[in-house]
Formats: sequence, structure tokens, C-alpha cells
Amino acid sequence: MASLVGIDLGTTYSVIAHFDDFGRVEVCRDDGGDNLIPSCVALDKGDWSVGVPAKRAWVTDPNNVTEKAAARFKRDMGSTSKTWTLDGTEYSATDLSRRLLEHLKRIADKQMLSTGTTVVTIPANFSMEARQATLDAARLAGLKVDFILNEPTAAALYYAYCKKLPGDGHYAVYDLGGGTFDVSVVKVEGQKVDVVVSNGIHRLGGMDFDNKLFEIIKGKLEAELGQSLEDDNLLHEGCDYLRIEELKKSLSTRTSETLFFRGKMVEVSRTEYEAAIDSFISQTEMCCEATLDEAGLSPSQLSGVLLAGGSTRTPLVRQSIREVFGQDPLVVVNVDEVVAQGAAVYAALRNKERLNKAQAEATSSIGLQEVTNKYYGTDAYMRDESTGKPYLGNSILLEKGEQIPCKRKGDYYTAHDNQTLVACKVTECAFPEKDLSLVKMLREREMTLPPNRPAGQKIRVTYRYDANQILHCTFKDVESDEEEYVSINIAGKSEN
Repeated sequence: MASLVGIDLGTTYSVIAHFDDFGRVEVCRDDGGDNLIPSCVALDKGDWSVGVPAKRAWVTDPNNVTEKAAARFKRDMGSTSKTWTLDGTEYSATDLSRRLLEHLKRIADKQMLSTGTTVVTIPANFSMEARQATLDAARLAGLKVDFILNEPTAAALYYAYCKKLPGDGHYAVYDLGGGTFDVSVVKVEGQKVDVVVSNGIHRLGGMDFDNKLFEIIKGKLEAELGQSLEDDNLLHEGCDYLRIEELKKSLSTRTSETLFFRGKMVEVSRTEYEAAIDSFISQTEMCCEATLDEAGLSPSQLSGVLLAGGSTRTPLVRQSIREVFGQDPLVVVNVDEVVAQGAAVYAALRNKERLNKAQAEATSSIGLQEVTNKYYGTDAYMRDESTGKPYLGNSILLEKGEQIPCKRKGDYYTAHDNQTLVACKVTECAFPEKDLSLVKMLREREMTLPPNRPAGQKIRVTYRYDANQILHCTFKDVESDEEEYVSINIAGKSEN
């Protein structure tokens, strides 16, 4: 039987899990026995290395001065401007993620002989381009990826699957990893999970904490040595990100820690570190409060707070969670592994017809209801509420938080006599924005109209968002029955 695999493609570490023949979720480990694979790649004279050896090459050269290693590229998935030069060749975040995923596939192949359906997770607030880039990387790596899943949703699914929750109710999922922050509110009944709302911050995570810690160390070293120090020199001389990461982890259990550099002893206290990252924590708090407001819930109405991501071990994060939600988070699973484990459960859930008896019994009570994470609309003439004057704005058809699958229609009208063209535009935004300059244009096509008609001809626009995260958009001239169709795979490729 082909394997059912879940992959958490992380900013700093990646994890792979599988749903085995007995209906259990197992985390795959590399040859060294590690469950966390550093999300690093290196290229030296045509030879690729991934994971631990690549991280060794990167930690002393994070700015890629020697053009050998790269890391933390997840944040730039879908970007057309950011590249890394390795061994004289430019690579995109998609190219580098492909190499990382090939390595994860080899780990799975070695342990399970074959890799079947794979679910790759992505941050809930990832853009369409980033989602597409993630799927492109997976397919280039030879993985059969039919589905992607939002990271906090995967975490909630695993919590429900392994029956680690105190009971039914609404839960907040607080997911703080190496590079991104997500928070979701989900409703759990038994082993069924309904996503209510999701939000996030694309560039906020453990790597930002690392950078702040580096700034503290640099400032102390400059004061101790009485001279300015260049970042690259510091990193090359041993104040590298591996030591900074170890120092950060130590400050989660100790009130202070010491680093030696050029014969000098530099002490960093947890208090100093927490003061440096406090602005990041404030951003997460505001995001959590806004998410509760969207869900229409108060903190006291939550049955619990679920954790995902290694950065949730930071004491200041735990303190922040207690202050925002009024309760301690549930600490019942491995926060580093839970996203990949949930993705493996989802792979089984979407392949019920292929499961054996043990697998079918293990998933018989599992259910998941996802929602849209953005607003989708089109451009249309609208009337200004204060002046009464018409203007071209963004008209939303699909609201954020609608249960998938869903379908919505809207009727619009031609603006001019003898109008022979309609611009069929599909927009995306994180908020219900009417200003076209503030929304993302996903697709734009033109539809030809019959000539010699007066203004006011009806154009019916239909958006249908299916279970596979494909947005089907139809623009129909009602009188002539002419249609223009655009299909956008929010988790994959545009079909036309």
C-alpha cells in the first residue's frame, strides 16, 4: 500500500510523518535519528547537501558570502524578486524548497519504500502565489501532492485525532514557528474539527527572535571591546546563528546565559531578551484579539488553547497566551511535530477509499471543515455613500470565513452604451477592502460583448470555491449567454 504522508515544510525545521497500516501516526527520522530536519540546503561543486550538513555550512555564513548555503527561504515562497546564488547559479525559494522536499522524500522512501499521497502544510495566511510555489516545489521533488492544509488546521486535527482535548467546544490554535505566526479558532465535537476563522502574520517567528538576540550580543561585544563590529565578521568568528539558537533555547529554562567570544565573556539575561522581542509579542496579541472578535467569542468561552511550533516554548510567549486568553495553554503533544502529524491524518481522511480496515477504523470518527481565509471579489462601479457619486471599486462576492465548499452570485451591469468589452477581474484581500489599489489582482480576462446595446446589460458573476481549494469564476452576459470562465487553484495552478 502506498504511504499517506504529511509534511510540515518549516522555515527553520521541517518534519515528515506518515499514517501507517495500523492507523497510527509516526514521525519519520533521518539517518541520525533526528525528527527535526533543518530547512537548509547547500551546493558545493555541483553536490547538494540538505539538513544538518547544510546547516553547518550556513550558520557561519547566513548572508551567503561564499555562495554555498541557504536557509529561511520559506518566507519568500512565491516571490519573483528574491533569489539565492549557490555555486554561481541563481535559485528561487521554490528551487531550494524542491531540494529540501527531495531530501524528505528520500527519508520516507528509505523507511516506507514508496511515497503515495502527500499533504504539505502552509501558513494559514500564505498568499496564492506562495501556496502555488509550495505545490510546484513538491511536484518538482517527485511528490504526489493532491492537497495542502493550513498549519493551524493540521495541528487542531491531530489534537482531535489523538483525543488529547478535555472536551467539546471552541479552541484557539496558537502556531508560532520559525518564520510565521498563525492563530485560528476551531470548533471541536469529538474528533470532528470545524475551522471558524484564521489569521496570521507572515513575517514573525523564531528567526526574528534570533536576530534580536544577535543585536543584543553584538551591542555587548562592541561595548566590551570598545570598537564597532561588522555582522559578517561576528558570524564568521563564532557568534553564529547555531550558537544564538542554542542561547535562545537556554534562556527558555534559565534566567541568564553566557557566550564567549574573542576571550570575552558576554552574559545575556532573559529579561534583556524578552524586552527585545516584546514588540513581536505585542503583534501576536493584537492578532489573537482580532481573531477572537471575528469569531464572536470572548476568552472565557474557549475550552482551551492549543500550541504548535517550537517558538511557543518561549516563556514570554506562554505568559502572553495566559494574558490574552486567560488560561494556560494545553501542553499535551510535541509542538514541533504536531503539524506534520495532522497533515498525515488529513492524507488518510482524503483517501478513505484506499484505507485498510485498521486505518478506516482509526479515521471513522474524524472530520474536518475548512473555511476561506481571504475575501474574493471583482471590480465594479459602486456608489460613494457620502457623495452619492459612482466610482470603480472592489466588490466582494466570497467572504472570509465561509465554509468550503461554497458558492455565491452577484449581478452587475454594463456602464456605457455600445460597450463591447468587460474586464473580468478576480481580486483577493485579507480585509473587506473596497479600494482596488489595496487588493491583489489574481486574474484578469476580457469578455467580448455584442455591439449596439444600451448601458445596463446584466453581467452575472458566479464564484464557487470547492473542497480542493479551487476557485471557479464565471462571468456571464445574461442576454447573449456568452461566458468567460477562470479557474484558480488556491492550492495549485490556474487551469485557464
